[in-house]
Amino acid sequence: MNNGFPQGAVLVLGGSGGIGRAVALSFARAGTDVAVAYRSKQAEAEKVAGEIRALGHKATIHQADVTQPAQVEAIVAAALREHQRIHTVVFAAGPVVEQMLIGATPHDLWRKSIDIEVHGFFNVVQATLPALRAAGGGSYVHLGSAGHLWWPHKDGLSVAPKAANEALIRGIAKEEGVNGIRANSVLVGVIEAGMFLELLERGVFDRKWIDETQKLLALKRWGKPEEIGHAAVFLASDKAAYITGQQINVSGGFGV
Repeated sequence: MNNGFPQGAVLVLGGSGGIGRAVALSFARAGTDVAVAYRSKQAEAEKVAGEIRALGHKATIHQADVTQPAQVEAIVAAALREHQRIHTVVFAAGPVVEQMLIGATPHDLWRKSIDIEVHGFFNVVQATLPALRAAGGGSYVHLGSAGHLWWPHKDGLSVAPKAANEALIRGIAKEEGVNGIRANSVLVGVIEAGMFLELLERGVFDRKWIDETQKLLALKRWGKPEEIGHAAVFLASDKAAYITGQQINVSGGFGV
């Protein structure tokens, strides 16, 4: 065992993104090697891998579009060749979520969100389950949305697809516990990284939105990406060995 993890690596899908990067680095700081998966941001993935190596752990990068099963299967095979074992799979992949009412959402944008979030997660599970079973167990950590507990205005393209994944997480926990496989979610609130910062820069989140959202927070600040990483590491570690099918809401008390 290595600081709460067996030998091998965590596979972080979306590891080149703002939150995904912090999650990958949190696992490295907790004492495990990391396989960083990305879709298009190769330079960012290389940078994350370099930071992980600087912490004294092995890091590899793997390019795939999660909507393509063959590509996902290929990176899982490559990660296994490099690290011998994948002990944890973190699903942090996802598009920038356009903020709009359900009734105003174009069909093509809806299909894209479902394809990346839901079909993508399903493809990852299908590709990794055999390896986790063969190794005697492992862990899935899904990055979900705090919007499951309090509906955020115009955020349906994030919350609805992730809700399907929450059902899949519970199903994996129920079906695969006999194989020593656990599955849990971190419900992500407003985090100062990635998508939130991009939409803020684009002016999507104006002063009114900021003021109204702050009213819903028990802790009057935005979250830090490493705070998502801490929760993900805990759920994947042996400290959470008897926890499965559960959610940790990391949102500063959003909607309490």
